[in-house]
Order: sequence, then structure tokens, then C-alpha cells
Amino acid sequence: MSNWNKIFKPIVVLVIICIVVTGALAATNGVTAPIIEEAKVAAENAARTELLPEAEGAFTPVENVEVENVSAVYVADNGAGTIITSSAKGYGGDVVVMTAFNPDGTIKQIKVTEQAETKGIGSKVVDTPSYWENYQGLDASQPLVLNEDVDAVTSATISSTALINAVNSAIEAYNAIP
Repeated sequence: MSNWNKIFKPIVVLVIICIVVTGALAATNGVTAPIIEEAKVAAENAARTELLPEAEGAFTPVENVEVENVSAVYVADNGAGTIITSSAKGYGGDVVVMTAFNPDGTIKQIKVTEQAETKGIGSKVVDTPSYWENYQGLDASQPLVLNEDVDAVTSATISSTALINAVNSAIEAYNAIP
């Protein structure tokens, strides 16, 4: 048996298979990426409208707000408030939070939009709107302190800390808006 059949032929076949599979994955990504991005934008718009219904879905993005862990700042066109998307490292990954601010500088409400916290433990913090209500009405002129302004959830301290850190990043961005 020649070297071609024993060594080189399997290598060539595997390289061809890898090229074909890579091309198929690239084509699939090219088709699905815009659809996924469109769905993400629609979900973000729906979350903003849910958090600040008085804005009637009309928001303007604010540029030049450079705060670490803040990905988006939107102001309602009719002056109903501001919504800031921020994140912080939790136990299972990043916790992404949308924070709505009233025009008077208080937190209207928050919503966790993405998270990977431990089911049953960290999820007590990130999946429980009744816990998010603890942030309503808090003053946004200074950072919040865990267990003073908002109590941590027992056995979910890392997730509680991630949530308050994300909200504090949003507060910092809110105070930096020109």
C-alpha cells in the first residue's frame, strides 16, 4: 500500500470535509445573523416600552456617555424619563439590566433582560419582579449600597451584588448625561 492511501488521502479528505462544513456554517450564519439581530432589537424596544410606557415607544439614543458596563442610553422623546442598559458579572455570567429613571431622578423600575444565574438560587434575584420592586423610588443621585438601600437575597449574594452593580453603572451613566 502506498503512502498516498495510508497518509495523504485521509488528510486531504478531512481538509475537504472541513472546508465544506465551514462554508455551510458561514452561509447559515450569514442568513440567520440579521434575523437574530432584528429580534434582539425588537425585544429591547419592547422592554423599553414596558419599563416606560409613558414614552409611547418614542426614544432617542444618547451618544457620548462613556461609562463602563453601560451599553445603551435612551431618553424618551416626550421627557417621560430615561432608560439605560447596563451589565455586571454575576455567578453564572453577565447580568444585563434595563433601568428606567423618572425625570425627577428616581428609579422608576428595573428589568433583567439577560442572565445565566444558577436556577433556584441566583434566579431568585434575576427572575423575580417582586425583588426588582425594591429598587423603585430610590434616589439616583448617588450609588446604591447593598443591604442598606436594597437587601441581598439569602444564598444569592453574588447575584444580588451583580444586580446592584449593574444598576449603579446605570446611575453613573444617568448622572453623566449632558
